[in-house]
Amino acid sequence: MLIQGKTVWITGASSGIGEALAKELAILGATLILSARSADKLEQLRSVLPHPERHRIVPLDLASCDSIRAAVTPVLEQGISVDILVNNGGISQRGLARNTCIEVQREVMEVNYFGIICLTQLLLPAIVQNKGMVVTVASVAGKVGGQSMAGYAASKHAIIGYMDCLRAEESQNGLKVLTICPGFVQTQISVNARTDDGQPYGRMAGSIAGGITAHDCACGICNAIEKDKREVVIGKGLSALAPTIKRIWPGLLMTIAARKNIR
Repeated sequence: MLIQGKTVWITGASSGIGEALAKELAILGATLILSARSADKLEQLRSVLPHPERHRIVPLDLASCDSIRAAVTPVLEQGISVDILVNNGGISQRGLARNTCIEVQREVMEVNYFGIICLTQLLLPAIVQNKGMVVTVASVAGKVGGQSMAGYAASKHAIIGYMDCLRAEESQNGLKVLTICPGFVQTQISVNARTDDGQPYGRMAGSIAGGITAHDCACGICNAIEKDKREVVIGKGLSALAPTIKRIWPGLLMTIAARKNIR
Protein backbone atom coordinates (compact mmCIF):
# COMPACT_ATOMS: atom_id res chain seq x y z
CA MET A 1 0.00 0.00 0.00
CA LEU A 2 1.38 3.38 -0.99
CA ILE A 3 1.85 5.57 2.09
CA GLN A 4 2.06 8.92 0.33
CA GLY A 5 -1.23 10.79 0.51
CA LYS A 6 -2.79 8.42 3.04
CA THR A 7 -4.31 9.45 6.37
CA VAL A 8 -2.76 7.35 9.13
CA TRP A 9 -4.02 7.19 12.73
CA ILE A 10 -1.25 6.18 15.17
CA THR A 11 -1.73 5.32 18.84
CA GLY A 12 1.14 5.45 21.32
CA ALA A 13 2.59 8.23 19.17
CA SER A 14 4.19 10.26 21.96
CA SER A 15 7.32 8.11 22.36
CA GLY A 16 9.25 5.05 21.25
CA ILE A 17 8.16 3.17 18.15
CA GLY A 18 5.09 5.37 17.70
CA GLU A 19 7.09 8.59 17.69
CA ALA A 20 9.68 7.18 15.29
CA LEU A 21 6.94 5.83 13.05
CA ALA A 22 5.15 9.19 12.97
CA LYS A 23 8.35 10.88 11.81
CA GLU A 24 8.97 8.29 9.11
CA LEU A 25 5.37 8.30 7.84
CA ALA A 26 5.33 12.10 7.67
CA ILE A 27 8.53 12.05 5.60
CA LEU A 28 6.86 9.55 3.26
CA GLY A 29 3.96 11.96 2.71
CA ALA A 30 1.25 10.69 5.04
CA THR A 31 -1.21 12.90 6.91
CA LEU A 32 -1.24 11.84 10.54
CA ILE A 33 -3.71 11.63 13.40
CA LEU A 34 -1.57 11.33 16.53
CA SER A 35 -2.92 9.73 19.69
CA ALA A 36 -1.58 9.08 23.18
CA ARG A 37 -2.57 10.22 26.66
CA SER A 38 -0.35 13.34 26.74
CA ALA A 39 -1.52 16.18 24.50
CA ASP A 40 1.65 18.15 25.33
CA LYS A 41 3.95 15.41 24.08
CA LEU A 42 1.87 14.98 20.96
CA GLU A 43 2.07 18.70 20.27
CA GLN A 44 5.85 18.60 20.66
CA LEU A 45 5.97 15.79 18.14
CA ARG A 46 3.70 17.50 15.66
CA SER A 47 5.81 20.65 15.79
CA VAL A 48 8.87 18.82 14.41
CA LEU A 49 7.08 16.91 11.65
CA PRO A 50 7.12 18.06 8.02
CA HIS A 51 4.03 20.21 7.35
CA PRO A 52 2.85 20.19 10.98
CA GLU A 53 -0.31 22.08 10.06
CA ARG A 54 -1.77 19.08 8.24
CA HIS A 55 -1.41 16.68 11.16
CA ARG A 56 -4.00 16.32 13.91
CA ILE A 57 -3.78 15.51 17.63
CA VAL A 58 -6.44 13.33 19.27
CA PRO A 59 -5.53 12.44 22.88
CA LEU A 60 -7.05 9.22 24.17
CA ASP A 61 -6.52 6.60 26.85
CA LEU A 62 -6.47 3.00 25.61
CA ALA A 63 -7.36 1.80 29.10
CA SER A 64 -10.83 3.33 28.73
CA CYS A 65 -13.26 2.49 25.95
CA ASP A 66 -15.30 5.54 26.99
CA SER A 67 -12.25 7.73 26.38
CA ILE A 68 -11.69 6.10 23.01
CA ARG A 69 -15.29 6.61 21.90
CA ALA A 70 -15.26 10.23 23.09
CA ALA A 71 -12.09 10.90 21.09
CA VAL A 72 -13.05 9.06 17.91
CA THR A 73 -16.68 10.09 17.48
CA PRO A 74 -16.04 13.82 16.80
CA VAL A 75 -13.36 12.93 14.23
CA LEU A 76 -15.72 10.65 12.35
CA GLU A 77 -18.55 13.20 12.58
CA GLN A 78 -16.30 15.73 10.84
CA GLY A 79 -16.02 13.36 7.90
CA ILE A 80 -12.28 12.82 8.28
CA SER A 81 -11.25 9.74 6.34
CA VAL A 82 -8.82 7.16 7.73
CA ASP A 83 -6.84 4.89 5.41
CA ILE A 84 -4.48 3.20 7.85
CA LEU A 85 -4.80 2.57 11.58
CA VAL A 86 -1.60 1.78 13.46
CA ASN A 87 -2.38 0.17 16.83
CA ASN A 88 0.92 0.88 18.55
CA GLY A 89 -0.03 1.99 22.07
CA GLY A 90 0.41 -0.49 24.89
CA ILE A 91 2.01 -1.33 28.22
CA SER A 92 4.31 -4.09 29.39
CA GLN A 93 4.47 -6.22 32.52
CA ARG A 94 7.29 -7.82 34.48
CA GLY A 95 6.88 -10.33 37.25
CA LEU A 96 6.38 -14.02 37.86
CA ALA A 97 2.92 -15.34 37.05
CA ARG A 98 2.45 -16.65 40.60
CA ASN A 99 3.12 -13.19 42.08
CA THR A 100 1.41 -10.83 39.63
CA CYS A 101 -1.84 -9.50 41.04
CA ILE A 102 -5.01 -9.84 39.00
CA GLU A 103 -5.41 -6.04 38.80
CA VAL A 104 -2.15 -5.81 36.85
CA GLN A 105 -3.19 -8.66 34.59
CA ARG A 106 -6.49 -6.90 33.87
CA GLU A 107 -4.84 -3.53 33.21
CA VAL A 108 -2.43 -5.02 30.69
CA MET A 109 -5.24 -6.85 28.91
CA GLU A 110 -7.46 -3.75 28.97
CA VAL A 111 -4.85 -1.63 27.19
CA ASN A 112 -3.17 -4.19 24.93
CA TYR A 113 -6.31 -6.04 23.86
CA PHE A 114 -9.65 -4.38 24.65
CA GLY A 115 -8.43 -0.85 23.93
CA ILE A 116 -7.09 -1.92 20.57
CA ILE A 117 -10.20 -3.76 19.47
CA CYS A 118 -12.41 -0.90 20.66
CA LEU A 119 -10.54 1.63 18.51
CA THR A 120 -10.27 -0.77 15.59
CA GLN A 121 -14.00 -1.50 15.53
CA LEU A 122 -14.89 2.19 15.71
CA LEU A 123 -12.68 3.03 12.73
CA LEU A 124 -13.24 -0.17 10.77
CA PRO A 125 -16.17 0.98 8.58
CA ALA A 126 -14.19 3.97 7.31
CA ILE A 127 -11.02 1.95 6.73
CA VAL A 128 -12.90 -0.82 4.90
CA GLN A 129 -14.62 1.78 2.73
CA ASN A 130 -11.17 3.06 1.72
CA LYS A 131 -9.85 -0.50 1.25
CA GLY A 132 -7.25 0.46 3.80
CA MET A 133 -5.12 -1.32 6.37
CA VAL A 134 -5.13 -2.11 10.08
CA VAL A 135 -1.58 -2.37 11.42
CA THR A 136 -1.08 -3.75 14.92
CA VAL A 137 2.24 -3.64 16.75
CA ALA A 138 2.11 -6.86 18.76
CA SER A 139 5.34 -8.53 19.89
CA VAL A 140 7.50 -11.60 19.52
CA ALA A 141 6.06 -12.31 22.98
CA GLY A 142 2.76 -12.86 21.19
CA LYS A 143 4.35 -15.82 19.43
CA VAL A 144 6.48 -17.32 22.21
CA GLY A 145 6.29 -17.35 25.98
CA GLY A 146 9.06 -16.81 28.48
CA GLN A 147 9.73 -15.89 32.05
CA SER A 148 8.37 -12.80 33.83
CA MET A 149 5.86 -11.80 31.15
CA ALA A 150 2.74 -13.94 31.48
CA GLY A 151 0.28 -11.04 31.40
CA TYR A 152 2.06 -9.20 28.60
CA ALA A 153 2.51 -12.31 26.45
CA ALA A 154 -1.13 -13.30 26.99
CA SER A 155 -2.34 -9.89 25.79
CA LYS A 156 -0.14 -10.06 22.69
CA HIS A 157 -1.19 -13.64 21.89
CA ALA A 158 -4.79 -12.45 22.17
CA ILE A 159 -4.44 -9.48 19.84
CA ILE A 160 -2.60 -11.54 17.23
CA GLY A 161 -5.46 -14.04 17.28
CA TYR A 162 -8.04 -11.27 16.92
CA MET A 163 -6.21 -9.74 13.96
CA ASP A 164 -5.87 -13.13 12.27
CA CYS A 165 -9.65 -13.50 12.47
CA LEU A 166 -10.26 -9.94 11.28
CA ARG A 167 -8.01 -10.56 8.28
CA ALA A 168 -9.91 -13.74 7.40
CA GLU A 169 -13.29 -12.02 7.71
CA GLU A 170 -12.59 -8.74 5.93
CA SER A 171 -10.06 -9.56 3.21
CA GLN A 172 -12.95 -10.15 0.79
CA ASN A 173 -13.98 -6.54 1.46
CA GLY A 174 -10.54 -5.21 0.54
CA LEU A 175 -9.20 -4.71 4.07
CA LYS A 176 -5.53 -5.44 4.66
CA VAL A 177 -4.44 -6.53 8.14
CA LEU A 178 -0.76 -6.37 9.09
CA THR A 179 0.62 -7.66 12.38
CA ILE A 180 4.06 -6.48 13.47
CA CYS A 181 6.01 -8.62 15.96
CA PRO A 182 9.01 -6.63 17.18
CA GLY A 183 11.72 -8.25 19.23
CA PHE A 184 13.72 -6.07 21.60
CA VAL A 185 13.54 -2.38 20.65
CA GLN A 186 15.26 0.52 22.41
CA THR A 187 12.27 2.25 23.98
CA GLN A 188 10.96 3.07 27.46
CA ILE A 189 8.71 0.00 27.50
CA SER A 190 10.54 -1.72 30.36
CA VAL A 191 10.88 1.54 32.31
CA ASN A 192 7.10 1.98 32.24
CA ALA A 193 6.26 -1.72 32.65
CA ARG A 194 4.05 -2.81 35.55
CA THR A 195 5.65 -5.02 38.17
CA ASP A 196 3.75 -7.74 40.01
CA ASP A 197 2.17 -5.23 42.41
CA GLY A 198 1.47 -2.57 39.77
CA GLN A 199 4.44 -0.29 40.40
CA PRO A 200 6.60 0.92 37.48
CA TYR A 201 9.62 -1.27 36.74
CA GLY A 202 11.59 1.97 36.53
CA ARG A 203 14.67 0.97 34.56
CA MET A 204 15.70 -0.09 31.09
CA ALA A 205 16.32 -3.81 30.86
CA GLY A 206 19.58 -4.96 29.31
CA SER A 207 17.68 -6.88 26.64
CA ILE A 208 15.89 -3.68 25.60
CA ALA A 209 19.07 -1.61 25.61
CA GLY A 210 20.69 -4.17 23.31
CA GLY A 211 17.80 -4.20 20.83
CA ILE A 212 17.31 -2.39 17.55
CA THR A 213 16.54 1.33 17.49
CA ALA A 214 12.99 2.62 17.31
CA HIS A 215 13.91 4.25 13.99
CA ASP A 216 14.97 0.91 12.49
CA CYS A 217 11.74 -0.67 13.73
CA ALA A 218 9.70 2.16 12.22
CA CYS A 219 11.45 1.75 8.86
CA GLY A 220 10.67 -1.96 8.95
CA ILE A 221 7.00 -1.23 9.64
CA CYS A 222 6.78 1.25 6.75
CA ASN A 223 8.41 -1.28 4.44
CA ALA A 224 5.88 -3.94 5.51
CA ILE A 225 2.98 -1.53 4.89
CA GLU A 226 4.20 -0.67 1.40
CA LYS A 227 4.70 -4.35 0.55
CA ASP A 228 1.23 -5.35 1.82
CA LYS A 229 2.67 -7.89 4.25
CA ARG A 230 0.37 -9.79 6.60
CA GLU A 231 2.78 -10.47 9.46
CA VAL A 232 6.44 -9.61 10.00
CA VAL A 233 8.98 -10.10 12.77
CA ILE A 234 11.33 -7.14 13.23
CA GLY A 235 14.42 -7.42 15.40
CA LYS A 236 17.79 -9.10 15.80
CA GLY A 237 19.33 -11.97 17.70
CA LEU A 238 17.29 -14.47 19.68
CA SER A 239 14.29 -12.16 19.95
CA ALA A 240 13.95 -12.21 16.16
CA LEU A 241 14.73 -15.92 15.77
CA ALA A 242 12.46 -17.17 18.57
CA PRO A 243 9.27 -17.64 16.48
CA THR A 244 11.20 -19.65 13.89
CA ILE A 245 12.90 -21.75 16.55
CA LYS A 246 9.53 -22.45 18.16
CA ARG A 247 8.06 -23.55 14.84
CA ILE A 248 10.95 -25.86 13.91
CA TRP A 249 12.37 -26.89 17.29
CA PRO A 250 9.69 -26.16 19.91
CA GLY A 251 11.36 -28.28 22.57
CA LEU A 252 14.61 -26.37 22.22
CA LEU A 253 12.90 -23.03 22.72
CA MET A 254 11.01 -24.28 25.76
CA THR A 255 14.30 -25.48 27.25
CA ILE A 256 15.94 -22.11 26.63
CA ALA A 257 12.99 -20.25 28.14
CA ALA A 258 13.01 -22.44 31.25
CA ARG A 259 16.73 -22.01 31.83
CA LYS A 260 17.07 -18.25 31.39
CA ASN A 261 14.98 -15.12 31.79
CA ILE A 262 16.01 -13.24 28.65
CA ARG A 263 13.84 -10.20 29.33
